[in-house]
Amino acid sequence: MCVSLSGGLSCQGQLNFIRFLQTVCISVNRVTDDPSNDFFFEAYDRENIAYGMQPSPELAAYLNQTGAKASTYTQRPKAIDLGAGAGRDTLALAAAGYDVTSVDVSERGLDRIRERAERADLSERIETVVCDVRELSMEANVYSAVIATTVLDHIPESDAPAVWNKMSASLTDHGMLYTQVHTTEDPGSNQSPGKESDQPVSETAGAVINYFRPNQLVGWACDPKSKLRVLRYEERLEWDTTHGVPHQHGKAVLLAVRQGFHPEWFGQPAAFPRPEQD
Repeated sequence: MCVSLSGGLSCQGQLNFIRFLQTVCISVNRVTDDPSNDFFFEAYDRENIAYGMQPSPELAAYLNQTGAKASTYTQRPKAIDLGAGAGRDTLALAAAGYDVTSVDVSERGLDRIRERAERADLSERIETVVCDVRELSMEANVYSAVIATTVLDHIPESDAPAVWNKMSASLTDHGMLYTQVHTTEDPGSNQSPGKESDQPVSETAGAVINYFRPNQLVGWACDPKSKLRVLRYEERLEWDTTHGVPHQHGKAVLLAVRQGFHPEWFGQPAAFPRPEQD
């Protein structure tokens, strides 16, 4: 299988580049070689994988409405899933017809992606890379889908804008960007109003070090330099029952596309869904 991280490379060159990238990133993140240093090892190692099997609902809605067209491309469109975890969004992208590069610092999470991909007969569409997103090279105008589900909040605030800029620049003219971040409403936040909450805190809250302020994420998306058009934005409280004791999160959720791109997006849930085809 070839997943292109650089549009001008030959098939063999693409494979060599991925192997080089894997080597470099693994050397940068050797903490993942030792399960005791993999913060998410236990969460991804358990039988009932943390964060569940279902893809992010807004992403699933977008793929259901527009993703089927991916299989009609001459070449499958490329997607990158940053902070892929155990692969709930990666698998959904691959099933919709994308070639997916899954990136995470947790080797155990990527192990689970490979296991799940094999069971779903999607292995040929998925490559995994152990890497810190801050060290990852992302060329411009490569990906039809860029996913970053709770990634920008797991890196220092000073590093997040540079990663965001890489994400938005890497989109094609028909690209989609989906991201979630924890907000200051989260009970694990050290800022108001989250720090005053009496709701349960996630067992993995210690990994979140950059809680986003109200409207911060959508402000980045609306910056003209990002060249994005926002399809959906929401700040909300949500309950998580997929790992540990039931607990609450404060989240900001963004779905956007490249400016000038107008996919058949009817909303989530769809305001006026089309009739099912027989």
